[in-house]
Amino acid sequence: MILNRRQILLLLPAAAVAWDFVLAGTPEEAPNYKMTDHWWGMLLDITKCIGCGSCVRACAMENDVPDGYFRTWVERYHVEDWHIENPIVDSPNGGKDGFPPSGETGGKNFFVPKLCNHCTDSPCTQVCPVGATYHTPDGVVLVDYNYCLGCRYCIQACPYGCRFFHPDRHTAEKCTLCYHRITKGLTTACCEACPTGARQLADLKNPEDPIHAFLKTHSVQVLKPHLATGAKMFYNGLDGSVR
Repeated sequence: MILNRRQILLLLPAAAVAWDFVLAGTPEEAPNYKMTDHWWGMLLDITKCIGCGSCVRACAMENDVPDGYFRTWVERYHVEDWHIENPIVDSPNGGKDGFPPSGETGGKNFFVPKLCNHCTDSPCTQVCPVGATYHTPDGVVLVDYNYCLGCRYCIQACPYGCRFFHPDRHTAEKCTLCYHRITKGLTTACCEACPTGARQLADLKNPEDPIHAFLKTHSVQVLKPHLATGAKMFYNGLDGSVR
């Protein structure tokens, strides 16, 4: 979808309304929840992920994700020790049903969960012409479906491939970090369903959150750090071959 100058001028009032909505508060905010007291992220431990797909199934059920689309998914990597630059990657049905035995011999196999990185400097919010995709004060990137034009600019801008176009609603769709749950003191559906604790919701503003001790004792990385998006999905045990 290409917007000309006249169309952009017509959209400016809608953008102003959307921004007023953002300033007024976030949808489904719990009455006693203070957004400024939190800064949300997630710890993903590659060494613990077994590729069972429980996280993908839990996300789909919790958020009514259409079949064939994913707010979160799991990829399997096969890496030959002598050639890490060209890994073999598969993700059948987003890893929702687990993975069949690998036909590859030698090297190593491991699983990488992926989802929206809820970037501090997110490219998706920068390209949205009406402010429908925005940052909450507690560090979550959300989409206001009432104002989303379906232009797909944010989908194209996301360097992590974490957004899709909802086939029924005709708006951009992505992980919300289960905002309707975390503002009520719950963890995300994917973290709750993980049998090995490979995913852990983290409140980076809470000095007592276990992630702070973990970050001091482990070499934690983010995906595509060279893009400087301020990603808040922190990976432990991330192999250099992961894209």
